[in-house]
Amino acid sequence: MRIGVPKEIKTHEYRVGLTPESVGELVHHGHQVTVETGAGAGIGADDDAYRAVGATVAADAAAVFAGADMIVKVKEPQPAERRMLRPSHVLFTYLHLAPDPEQAADLVASGATCIAYETVTDREGGLPLLKPMSQVAGRLAIQAGGTALEKAHGGSGVLLGGVPGVRPGKVVVIGGGVVGFNAAQMAVGLQADVTILDRNPTLIDRLANHFGPSATVLYSTRAAIAQAVAEADLVVGAVLIPGAAAPRLVTRAMLSTMRRGSVLVDVAIDQGGCFETSRPTTHADPTYVVDGVVHYCVANMPGNVARTSTYALNNATLPFVTALADKGWRRALADDPHLRNGLNVWNGAITCQPVARDLKMPFTHPDAALQG
Repeated sequence: MRIGVPKEIKTHEYRVGLTPESVGELVHHGHQVTVETGAGAGIGADDDAYRAVGATVAADAAAVFAGADMIVKVKEPQPAERRMLRPSHVLFTYLHLAPDPEQAADLVASGATCIAYETVTDREGGLPLLKPMSQVAGRLAIQAGGTALEKAHGGSGVLLGGVPGVRPGKVVVIGGGVVGFNAAQMAVGLQADVTILDRNPTLIDRLANHFGPSATVLYSTRAAIAQAVAEADLVVGAVLIPGAAAPRLVTRAMLSTMRRGSVLVDVAIDQGGCFETSRPTTHADPTYVVDGVVHYCVANMPGNVARTSTYALNNATLPFVTALADKGWRRALADDPHLRNGLNVWNGAITCQPVARDLKMPFTHPDAALQG
């Protein structure tokens, strides 16, 4: 198979779809890989590093798309990239379509087969291709939130860990999954006062047993969220409904109960955000203020630690990329129902039920794609 790796063009996105080591594995399997010049610069991999493992380096994205059967990326294709997609293409990347009707319409119109990292599942019901970036984003949420709390960045001037004789900052994490666990772990490590809210009793037990007295774990209700937010210096939104738009759990009315200069970090922004006042931002302009509360809503947080993120992502995606290349996408999806759950768009149709529901578009069962 001919595999193409374009350079990411989302604002301040430094990750790359395949590392040189991953390319070497695919070449060893007999596949041809073309990488756009400069695609790996953000992780310290120059063009020669890709040539050394057998890749061809192309001058621009147009050449990559024109010569590829499968496109492997990190972030959702931008409008210029979507215009280069053809019905013969397989696109394998993060898509986050539920809050993005424009992208969904373009992918449907392209006729391409689009497989989303974030809806591929595993035997335990987890999301193995979302997990590594959720780990990174959860940990970054505390770093970013701590920075936003500094007075020079518009915050209230609270140090999350405090110092002897001064209370630590109060961190509230809404959602106890992978993002929430990693955010809480970082906040506890800084000796902040940490509260985690979730609705899953099994997860609540697991979190309480793990953190013990280092964190308070509460059942999440509207009242519990409202009270916790009112007392917080930093709130991390870490809720996820696979494939679907995130629920808006923190209302604008709740902002009026918060101290001026408090911070909201919305890690759910890729799926539309879990705060009523959230809107996507970029690393170039990461924050804005609503009612005195600083909002950090960067939609590609892990891109800021590109080397760590790219290698963590490739550790998870490479087996699936290899299966798609070795078997062809139809057989790979037929053999692996978990990879089949990643199919979001095929033959001009939406094949992920939560996406179709949230976008109010017709749903085609992914099994239909296996008949060709």
